[in-house]
Amino acid sequence: MNTIEYIGPHPKKPTRKPWGGGWLMVLLVVAVVSTLAWPHISNALAKNNAPNELIVEETVAWLGQKSNFGNQLAAAALERTNVNITYDPAYYQISYPTGDIPEGKGVCTDVIIRSYRSLGINLQRLVHEDMKENFRIYPQLWNLKDTDSNIDHRRVPNLQRYLSRHGKEIPLVDTAEQRADDFDYGDVVAWRLAHGATHIGIVVPGPGNRKGEKWIVHNNGSGPQWDDKLLEYQIIGHYRFSGVARDIEEIISQ
Repeated sequence: MNTIEYIGPHPKKPTRKPWGGGWLMVLLVVAVVSTLAWPHISNALAKNNAPNELIVEETVAWLGQKSNFGNQLAAAALERTNVNITYDPAYYQISYPTGDIPEGKGVCTDVIIRSYRSLGINLQRLVHEDMKENFRIYPQLWNLKDTDSNIDHRRVPNLQRYLSRHGKEIPLVDTAEQRADDFDYGDVVAWRLAHGATHIGIVVPGPGNRKGEKWIVHNNGSGPQWDDKLLEYQIIGHYRFSGVARDIEEIISQ
């Protein structure tokens, strides 16, 4: 009798279990997904933790514990972040000496102008009077033959020249040596942005438990913002100016 060969499933060789029971692959997948998703996650966290009106009020109150002018100007700048402003670089005809462009409009210089004005210091008038007497020493960048009280004070180079003449201009250091500790609250800082435009803002404390840090209030296209960007741009001017504070009603009456 011939032996009948059994035909059935082929015996399987024992398989080697993945190292770590497959957890290594899971961890790698999680790491890759986390890396790709992190920018979106961080943006969401930043949005949720962005300085809000309550934090602004708390920081303004903290600045008020010292009555020096720098703290007052920093507080005034922080309060600008609660105002809804649409970035608008258009030329406006405004009154003099206490004119202002439409309330919901503004650029970086308007943060400076409105912050000082809230303390009784009218940069429109101060810059205009100084330019009227010293027109040729101001930047000749706009092919003008005389002053223009509608716009002169709203131009960064003009503000730089005025602040350097009537305030304290802090000497600049090499970019590699710049430190936030060299700036005080209420300092006015001018930058050159990557695309070549000039920009300006005011030094303020950081929010919450970061009060010891030096942040800025500026308008770089999204309205007055409270940002940790003091050393992010190329600094081209650093000033301290307390002005001659006068009551707004006194100015209006003249």
